[in-house]
Amino acid sequence: MIRVFIADDHPLTRKGIVQTLDDATDILVCGEAGSGREVMKAIMQVDFDVLVLDVVMPEGGGFEVLDQIKSYSLDFYTIVLSMYPEEQYALRALKAGASGYLTKDSIPAELIVAIRKVASGGKFITSSLAERLAFEISGEVSADPHEILSNREFQVMCLLASGRTSTEIAKELSISIKTISTYRVRILDKLGLRNTAGIIRYALQNKIVE
Repeated sequence: MIRVFIADDHPLTRKGIVQTLDDATDILVCGEAGSGREVMKAIMQVDFDVLVLDVVMPEGGGFEVLDQIKSYSLDFYTIVLSMYPEEQYALRALKAGASGYLTKDSIPAELIVAIRKVASGGKFITSSLAERLAFEISGEVSADPHEILSNREFQVMCLLASGRTSTEIAKELSISIKTISTYRVRILDKLGLRNTAGIIRYALQNKIVE
């Protein structure tokens, strides 16, 4: 039996995942969490094989959780299940320690396949991501400027490029508006841009947002 823990701040999303996994006789949902803090608390108390993790949650998002998992050397696998397109976060998630990445608009059966794959020690990635990884490893593609951004800076950049205000982003990420402003300044500096309009143009040109 594959024991799965679900971390997502939307109760309806968690309910949908549970209903999807109920169709698999070899998978058991053994717990849920709605914030990064709840995830880290559960990790120390609940025994499971696969963590299904959202990117954006209050009190510590998916990347913060992945960083802490690394520091504790915990013995389970993680699948990032996100609303954000693969082009935005998949490669970063894998580099941060995830064993798989799926978007929330994937067909339910894919999540079951992904859980079985990573539980056996494998990686679950799409063919397009596999191709991108192969080109990167071979050195046939150069790193994009935004690759130098930290995971949090990249997250803020995506949200800014999607039209979110600093207030909305601060609320979504559970951090202060002042901190968002600091990240924005760092993003502009690292990418050589002048303002938020430049961030939006950059994101569109690099197909980070549509």
